[in-house]
Amino acid sequence: MQLPENYGENLSEPMVRQHMTPDGEVTDVFVPLHHDDHYLGVMAIGINPNLTVVNSSHLTRDVTIAVFVSIWVMVILGAVFNALTITQPIKELLLGVKNIAAGNFKQRIDLPLGGELAELILNFNEMAERLETYDEQNIEELTAEKAKLETLVTTIADGAVLLDTDMRVILTNPTARSLFGWENAQVVGENVLYHLPDSVKLELTRPLYQMASAKPPVEFREGAEFRLFLPEPTNRTVRILLTTVLDQYREIVKGVAITIQDITREVELNEAKSQFISNVSHELRTPLFNIKSFIETLHEYGEDLSEQEKREFLDTANRETDRLTRLVNDVLDLSKLESNKRYALDAVEITQPIEQTIRTHRLNARDKEIELVQEIEPNLPSVLGNYDLLVQVFSNLIGNGLKFTQPGGKVSLRAYLLDPVGHQSPSYVRVEVADTGIGIDPEDQKAIFDRFFRVENRVHTLEGTGLGLSIVQNIVQKHHSEVHLVSEEGVGTTFWFDLAVFQDSAVFQDSIEPDVEPDVEPDVEPEPIP
Repeated sequence: MQLPENYGENLSEPMVRQHMTPDGEVTDVFVPLHHDDHYLGVMAIGINPNLTVVNSSHLTRDVTIAVFVSIWVMVILGAVFNALTITQPIKELLLGVKNIAAGNFKQRIDLPLGGELAELILNFNEMAERLETYDEQNIEELTAEKAKLETLVTTIADGAVLLDTDMRVILTNPTARSLFGWENAQVVGENVLYHLPDSVKLELTRPLYQMASAKPPVEFREGAEFRLFLPEPTNRTVRILLTTVLDQYREIVKGVAITIQDITREVELNEAKSQFISNVSHELRTPLFNIKSFIETLHEYGEDLSEQEKREFLDTANRETDRLTRLVNDVLDLSKLESNKRYALDAVEITQPIEQTIRTHRLNARDKEIELVQEIEPNLPSVLGNYDLLVQVFSNLIGNGLKFTQPGGKVSLRAYLLDPVGHQSPSYVRVEVADTGIGIDPEDQKAIFDRFFRVENRVHTLEGTGLGLSIVQNIVQKHHSEVHLVSEEGVGTTFWFDLAVFQDSAVFQDSIEPDVEPDVEPDVEPEPIP
């Protein structure tokens, strides 16, 4: 054995080489020897390997490598199989559950698997299908309920506005839009306080925020009510009701509901009622006081009064009693007419109530030296009306004419057919009551039909109750018509209205609303008698 030529003395690492000999391959190992950092030499070892052992060793190595590779291949294949058969379906199931939880009930899982996983996936799909069916049914029911609610809110007479806790408008109906002037404004989704009229905003801002809070004050827990006046352009008086909207457990405030009720008519009626009661009280007090005064005088000083004085006192008390009776009768008549009492309308020969009224007032007209005439067109058809009510209308109008016409004047009651339009047959008879009296001031003409309004206040007379023309107006309206007037101070006044011609096939009650006003109008309104 010889050292390699390139092996140096200072080599500190062992060296291994192989070389061929006649006896076969030999492996040489050279190990340097050192002691106390001194190089002592080298030990050389030659190994002649056993072929059988070497081959066995190679076989062991190859088998070991093959087994190692096989194990890793099996691990990889197992992981792939696990991913395909278990992990992937579980991920799909997890994703499906998340979609179901998010409300996507159309989620389905379609994997070609068998065994328990396939059964699990099948059950999942059945659950999703049932949830989708229930969801569609619930959506349909909720949609139908929402449509019903929106229709109800839209058609109710009161205004309705629904707010969330941030004061944003969720829902509003046409009535609320009209009352608040929101017809051309987009308010849904916006803060309601940006759109409320200033007068309403001033009153509602604090209560709205307090009611929308988690714990509203005690006075607002059950709601709040406000009465406000809405200025231009509506000019309405409204009652606003605020109500908290709670969850199903009535613990958490979800919003605020605003209800707007138009009480303008109610306020006007209350004012009219108060005014009516005040006027009636005043009108009753005067004759009652006069009656009481004269009777007390007669009772206490009757022995000291002459027969003529007693007669004058009794005559005055009697006139005051008549005045009181007229007032009570007029009030009762007006109250009856303004009620919902039904009056049957039938065929009436207009000549008959006119002639009866003329006969009743002829003596009074003669005493006042006033000419009372009737001007009735011949062969007038019957009109649709109520005989007794028409007599009352004619009596009131002629009575007013006689009251305000000076001696030598004239009061006329006319009736004639209106000229038909085209080839149509006449359908209305016009009735006019005209006088040559003092006339009515244009300012008074606007209020002439108001209750207790009396033109005689301006001429300083005490006759009348101020209810006659109100009664006339109500009766004419019961006949589906309107009473009009033409007047000029110092010339006279004419009241007129139209009555429908009676048709045999027609049956009317006063509760039936007229389809239209009379089609036929004269080119020129009636003028006072010259």
